[in-house]
Parts: sequence; C-alpha cells; structure tokens
Amino acid sequence: MTQSAPSGEARASDRTAHAGAASQRIVAVVVTYNREQLLRDCLDALAAQARRPDAVVVIDNASSDASGRVADEHPLGADVLHLRRNVGGAGGFAAGIARALQRHGADWVWVMDDDTVPRPAALAELLRSLEASPARLSVLSSRAVWTDGRPHPMNSQRTRLGASAREKQDAARAHGRPIRTASYVSALLNAEDVRRLGLPIADYFIWSDDFEHTGRLLRRGRGIAVPGSVVEHRTVRFDNAQANPGGRFYYDVRNRLWALLRTDSFTPLERALYGGRTALGWAGQLLRHRGDLLGSGLRGLLAALARGPRPSAQVLAVDGEAAADVRAVERAAGR
Repeated sequence: MTQSAPSGEARASDRTAHAGAASQRIVAVVVTYNREQLLRDCLDALAAQARRPDAVVVIDNASSDASGRVADEHPLGADVLHLRRNVGGAGGFAAGIARALQRHGADWVWVMDDDTVPRPAALAELLRSLEASPARLSVLSSRAVWTDGRPHPMNSQRTRLGASAREKQDAARAHGRPIRTASYVSALLNAEDVRRLGLPIADYFIWSDDFEHTGRLLRRGRGIAVPGSVVEHRTVRFDNAQANPGGRFYYDVRNRLWALLRTDSFTPLERALYGGRTALGWAGQLLRHRGDLLGSGLRGLLAALARGPRPSAQVLAVDGEAAADVRAVERAAGR
C-alpha cells in the first residue's frame, strides 16, 4: 500500500488567500439621489441577503424627495449621512467608502447605486469566491442584469488584457474570470487596498469614477468577475448610459480624459487601447446624434485640459463630517 503524502503537502495547492473571509466585517455603501422607491427596494434586498452585511452606510445626496426619510426609517438600521448638496455618485462613494473605513472598521466594502437590487445570494456568492481564491484579491464584481434577466450593457467588466494562464486558473478556482476594471453596480472592495491607494475621486461627479478607482486598485492587484453573484440594475431603459447622454456628455469626456491622462491607474498601453476605443465610441455618438453632443464634448475636453480634479475633501467641504473622513483616508494613503 502506497503511503500518502503528508496532509500539508497534499493540500498545498488547495490553500486560499482569504480563508475565513465570510466572517470578516462587510460594510455595504449605497449612494442615493431622488429615487425613494428604488432605494427602498435596494435596502429590502440588503436585508434579505443570505449573508447580510455587518453594517450599511447610505449617503443621501441632498435628495429633494423622500429618499432620505426612507433610509432613516428602514428597519435595516442603516447609518445614513445626509449631505447638504448633491456631489454626484463619485462624491457620494468617496464619502460612503471613507465612512465605512473610518467609522465602521470595514474589512471589505460592498458598493452599489440605489437602483441596484441584489438577489438573496449576491453577497454570499462574492464571499464564496473570495474564500476559494488562491490569489489575494482587491476587487470582486457581480453580474448585473436588467429587470428581464438580460446582462446589462452598462455594467460589463473589462477583462484583464494579457492575463497569464496562472491568473486565469486562479480566477477559475474562485468561480470567476480576471478583470481590469469594474462597475460600482455591486463591487466588493478590499478595504486594506483602499486604505493604501485611496478613495474614488469625488470631483468626477458622475461617470468614470469607478473605472478610474477600480483601475487604480487593479493596476497591480487582482480582481475577478463572479457570475454567480447576481444583482438587478433597475435602470429605466435597457441601454448603455452613453447611448444618449445629452448634456452629461461633458462628464463622459472630461472624466475619461482625467482618468487616462492625469492618473497612473493604467499602463501606457492600456491608455492607448482604452483611449482609442473611447474615441471611436465618441465619434459614433456624435454621428448618431448629428452633432448635438459636440458642444458638451468640447466643453469636457477643454475642462480636462485646463485642470485636474480637485481634492475630494475640498469637493465635500460643506459637509464637514464627510470631508473629515475623506481627508483622513486620503492622508493615510499619501494622496
């Protein structure tokens, strides 16, 4: 009878980087603005999770409807911060993630918009993948679907270009695939990495804040898309946010240029590839909308060339509590 190898040797290939992650402190962060019913649905879904987050932070972006009251009165018992002015999704996430780190001692931060409705196993599946991963992970991203179950075109993750066979194998063991950036429509962020590399940039207001921030976290870190973790992204229409952006095209142009030209979140090759794809996309939009977007796009271009984004604490200055949390995290990260 052949003697078996020592258990430690036999099981070496089965070791994981995040054993026991399911027992760590998970803090969900939800940013809301004038969507009281969707926010209620989101908070109901968080309360119904098979593995509930240990705390929930809601950032009310100076809503003029009942969104703030819905957050305050929901039985989930969220920690609600009512901002004095609307600083957009980017400012809200900067404030919310900082609050999760500074006031709730998060090990992992689960971020989402108020129109995100996680299915009951969404968080449990993210943690199952985390605990199965042989590689240390910085970001895990859920699969976002529309209300009819189709994959949502607004929230596709970028696959990591040139991922090695080992990276693909490691991701497969964790029930996922390697990614380079992710949407904030359900992303689980490693709090240790956020403390080291900083928060999303509040001055983006809307769009590309998650592209830049997850790009920063994953420049040298690893991330995976987890198809078993499913959330509904309950947008009004089934399309990409840039399909008909109107005046918001300003933010699309300015912020993408900020991310690609004024940060080190991407390699020179990635800047060229992502920039080329973005330029082609903009050209298509301008053709489809017969130049209606041209003025907004030019303003965004000029704004991006004129200056970079302001410090996030400055953007949030009128909300002293939020600004203090953001300043503390950014200082610790050397930003």
